[in-house]
Amino acid sequence: MAKFPVQYMSIRKRFKKYFKAVDSLGKAAKTSGPIKSKTSQLIQLAAAAAIRSEGAVHSHAKRALQAGAKPEEIYQAILLLTSTIGFPTVSAALSWVDDVLENKGK
Repeated sequence: MAKFPVQYMSIRKRFKKYFKAVDSLGKAAKTSGPIKSKTSQLIQLAAAAAIRSEGAVHSHAKRALQAGAKPEEIYQAILLLTSTIGFPTVSAALSWVDDVLENKGK
């Protein structure tokens, strides 16, 4: 089983009905149209960067890699946001992506 963040696991354990509903919503959204998994993860990565969620950037960068995204695609997904969310937020998101990519082989 993949290693999940402590907070994620805590919510999953404490609020089972809630978590099941959130999980079902995510699955329904992913299967509601033609967007493939890799693109879906890159979109979610960009959204995570936009809301400055370090944990979600880590999670979606890992998931994007697992879905077949190359590091260059992950970086571009963040760089494309510069005119929308600003350089400081992009810089932070790039550092969070670096956390994932630097630990990829470990």
